[in-house]
Amino acid sequence: MLMFARCGRIDLARSLFDGFTNKDLVCWASMIDAYARADLLLEALLLFNQMRLQCVLPDSITLLAVIQACSMLASLHLARTLHAVIIRCFLECQLVLDTAVLDLYMKCGSLTYARKVFDNMKGRNIISWSTMISGYGMHGHGKEALHLFDQMKALIKPDHVTFVSILSACSHAGLINEGWECFDSMVRDFGVTPTSEHYACMVDLLGRAGQLNQALEFIEKMPVRPEAGVWGALLGACRIHSNVELAEIAAKSLLNLDAENPGRYVLLSNIYASLGKRREAYRIRNLMKSRGVKKKVGWTSIEIKGKMYTFVAGDRANPEMDLIYSELGKLMERIRQEGYIPDVSFVLHDVEGETKEMMLYAHSEKLAIVFGLIKLGHESSIRITKNLRVCGDCHTATKFISKVTGKEIVVRDSQRFHHFVNGTCSCGDYW
Repeated sequence: MLMFARCGRIDLARSLFDGFTNKDLVCWASMIDAYARADLLLEALLLFNQMRLQCVLPDSITLLAVIQACSMLASLHLARTLHAVIIRCFLECQLVLDTAVLDLYMKCGSLTYARKVFDNMKGRNIISWSTMISGYGMHGHGKEALHLFDQMKALIKPDHVTFVSILSACSHAGLINEGWECFDSMVRDFGVTPTSEHYACMVDLLGRAGQLNQALEFIEKMPVRPEAGVWGALLGACRIHSNVELAEIAAKSLLNLDAENPGRYVLLSNIYASLGKRREAYRIRNLMKSRGVKKKVGWTSIEIKGKMYTFVAGDRANPEMDLIYSELGKLMERIRQEGYIPDVSFVLHDVEGETKEMMLYAHSEKLAIVFGLIKLGHESSIRITKNLRVCGDCHTATKFISKVTGKEIVVRDSQRFHHFVNGTCSCGDYW
């Protein structure tokens, strides 16, 4: 069964699993883990529920696989249910599980629950501290991350993972001076040699502040060869600040190091498109095709009363799509009256301007948000998860939507969490 799963034949692994008459814990755990590793997340959770119905008690290994699946779905309802199972099985005092649950709540968007788990832990190791610091950083709470980092240093020596967490937190919060101090203290105070990950954090930190030339100079002076993450950080900064010259320098190195990553091509293409250089944008897209690199299909999910709903751009699968598009049209008109202007540079298709706007309206993020407004009208917040980086137009639109609806909208994308409240985002428009 494990052999089939590791060879990518989950169907054969499941057939073998179904053929067992007496399934022990190892059998259940192996199949659940196979689903989780294959990103078949709902299947993993469904099988876990079937295991519980068969009165098979999970162990920590099984629960870690289920936690992985749950965290990727970013379902807070499932996270709380799973945490309750761990408590009922008297496994909550295992440090590895406590830390995994802490990370799970962070990835499901709840700093409150995560901090409660952290505060109630019987003991904490360096992974626990680093996870909590990283979580604060993901949500843009840099000051809290630094405060926790100071507490940690009084009890335990930080390692290279901790410094990635705190540097990322400083970067997400735009804490330039604090970030430099943390970076300088690595070797000076703790004997931790910076790796490419730490240098990437510093490039991101400088780029966030618009110090792009300083970021490039920092890269050129690195004592180690810059890896893809370093150039990727610079390219991301160039997108925010519309610096096509440095973007081309970063992209040239990046596409040599990470030629199979579709996100790099899309990012450079979007930079060209945002500056009106559509011919260059098409050239990058054609380069993707010639190299056989395929763009990931973007999707956005939202949890409604314990059930996950997933949308793709231009979706028509949901039975309530007519209502969703009707409400979407009304919402777009409301935010246009507030000053929203569709950024059609994010649509590369060669179609008329009005058609481009309609294509933007049908992005998966907007569909999920409108569905949430319909189904969760009485609630004060809406939480959605995007598998890719949220597009610039959807980011702008969501700020306006949070303003006109009075709702907090929490978006988890591939980079970080965005908390939209009253027309502003916690990321400071940098992600």
